[in-house]
Amino acid sequence: MNDTVFAFSLTIIAGLATGIGGLVVLFSKITNKKFLSACLSFSAGVMLYIAFAEIFVEALETLEYVHGEGTGYLIATAAFFIGIALMAVIDKFLPHEDTVMEISTSEPASPAKAEKELKRTGIMSGIAIAIHNFPEGLITFIAAMYDPAMGIAIAIAIIIHNIPEGISVAAPIYYSTGSKAKALLSAISTGLTEPLGALVAWFLLQNIFDTIDAGVFGIIFAVVGGIMVFVSIHQLLPAAHKYGKHHLVMKWLFAGMVVMATSLVILEFVF
Repeated sequence: MNDTVFAFSLTIIAGLATGIGGLVVLFSKITNKKFLSACLSFSAGVMLYIAFAEIFVEALETLEYVHGEGTGYLIATAAFFIGIALMAVIDKFLPHEDTVMEISTSEPASPAKAEKELKRTGIMSGIAIAIHNFPEGLITFIAAMYDPAMGIAIAIAIIIHNIPEGISVAAPIYYSTGSKAKALLSAISTGLTEPLGALVAWFLLQNIFDTIDAGVFGIIFAVVGGIMVFVSIHQLLPAAHKYGKHHLVMKWLFAGMVVMATSLVILEFVF
């Protein structure tokens, strides 16, 4: 019971991090593109490091223990790329913009049209992010139930990258409507699909968690690693480059890796 409450709590905290992004927008007079770029690239560094250094390693060790070194390595590798392929298919059918939203402090040529486009950008970004956050909640819940330290590490990674996601939703809504309440609620609502994903995971696993073969968890974690790598490389880094210069992106990318590595080392001594 306590493990379940702990896992749910992690997903709720991670999901509500999008609200922090909303607050950032409301308490800033202008949108700082360098700040957005730093957030996105930092998030990518966090996600990439935990995917390769923690999640895939855990999957590999588990699958090699269950199936032997050769077969286990093959299954882990295949599951990793299945995760990438799965996200590629989902991304193909998600509503999204090919260009990153631009907010200018100068007067637009057509205010009505600009406001309409900004609002549409916010709505479409919110839909896409909400859909992406659902499996993140499922992933965090399962990881926390299996290994609390891994669950915390994944939650940290999700919290960090949910903040710029909240910004990307709240900023266009706020600048197009002038409503702080709508902007903040829009950012928060996109993160609520994470505890919903956790609820689905709990419903599916509540009667079978203790009987699931360890190899199944190994496959799940390998798939999760692929998903996180896809999100980092296909979504976070390209967006970071559109907001900031290459050296800024790389600096914060490696900073994210260092912070995640440090947190993982600390968690080793706690759990």
